[in-house]
Amino acid sequence: MAEKQNIEYKESWQDEYLKWICGFANAQGGKIYIGKDDDGKTVGVKDYKKLLEEIPNKLQNTMGIIADVNKRGRKPKEYIEISVPPYPIGITYRGVYYYRSGATLQRLTGPALEEFLQRKRGATWDHSPLPAFKLKDVNDGIVDKFKKLAAKKCRIESKLLNEPKDALLEKLRLANGDYLTNAAMLLFGEDPEKYQTGAFIKIGYFATDADLVYHDEIHGSILEQVDKAIELIYTKYMRAKISYEGVQRVEKYFVPEEALREALLNAICHKQYQSGIPIQISVYDDRLYVANIGSLPENWTVDNLMRKHASKPYNPDIANVFYLAGFIESWGRGVEKICSVLKEDNLPMPEYTINPTDIMIKFTGPEDRVIRVTDKVTDKVTDKVTEKEQRILELITEDPGYTTAKMAEKLSVTRKTISGYIQSLKERQIIERAGSDRKGYWKINLK
Repeated sequence: MAEKQNIEYKESWQDEYLKWICGFANAQGGKIYIGKDDDGKTVGVKDYKKLLEEIPNKLQNTMGIIADVNKRGRKPKEYIEISVPPYPIGITYRGVYYYRSGATLQRLTGPALEEFLQRKRGATWDHSPLPAFKLKDVNDGIVDKFKKLAAKKCRIESKLLNEPKDALLEKLRLANGDYLTNAAMLLFGEDPEKYQTGAFIKIGYFATDADLVYHDEIHGSILEQVDKAIELIYTKYMRAKISYEGVQRVEKYFVPEEALREALLNAICHKQYQSGIPIQISVYDDRLYVANIGSLPENWTVDNLMRKHASKPYNPDIANVFYLAGFIESWGRGVEKICSVLKEDNLPMPEYTINPTDIMIKFTGPEDRVIRVTDKVTDKVTDKVTEKEQRILELITEDPGYTTAKMAEKLSVTRKTISGYIQSLKERQIIERAGSDRKGYWKINLK
């Protein structure tokens, strides 16, 4: 049997292995076998009688814990089994907290240690009080938006939505004693980053893994971040395959909006905000990644994630508000919903990469949904435009958010000259403007 989450093999005893025992005690428990090689083959241990006495004493003296230490096997290959139970409190070895994650031993520090101790106390980061965030800091406009969304879904008593702001937040479990919580700040604060760095979404368009072409950031309340991110991604970052059903224009993206929305909601509800690192979305011509600082529930693998499972949100108070607002239809169905949407649209299933401290989902675009930038500009429109207009199209491809002033600077011409080219391209419907003049973007139309 190979080493795994709760099994470790050692050919001989060293006091260094007390760290592994500490890691098992802080996680889900486990067993260490002394007298077995890395493949689990018994090689035996000669001084087992001495170890049967010494190891329990060392556990008691260094960590204050008790574990079953027993002899196994027969002469001449006796070995020792140390069976470590999970402990409900944090255990330290020489002042350091160790934690078993997968087949690795981690030394907990900083935000990871803070989160670990909170979990041992039955607390969560999102329910922790934040004295600096006052009722006056709650954005009334965002509260009103939540009320309208919740009223439509009817998942909360209508009379509670008419309660004063402080009473409503308490009913939503966003108060802890006399203070509002971290969840209240993220959900209803106008500027959450004033209190927690990294509480935003970062989006980048990549030509290659090493070539970031342009990027944006989505700030503000996490209740509003998903819609803002979705609008920006489908307006500026992703390109749709255009087809026609009769006279009706049909746009198909390689990541359906419903699937991407679920991925973002999962990231927000499961993110370890105390890490200070934003959710990161990387967009390429043929793939899209959503990366998030977080971890699966203990003992979970990708297999657990991909099949039907119970909901275990890292931030249950945030998840509850998202559920009441109708953003989450049913807890524990996010991945299932993503897979269902992709399957229905004949698209590849998502790929998950699980690391000890972060999770990433990858969406892959099949060739019949992918539009290469070079194809789009060079092959589709160059026969219709002048050389100067072609340069403008290349700039729009480089960054759809470029202003006329920026284009003028790039091409070393006047803004009036750029405006004339833009007007000509618009009249021929080669490009169109999405959104306002100040915050909108340019789209190149395929024909």
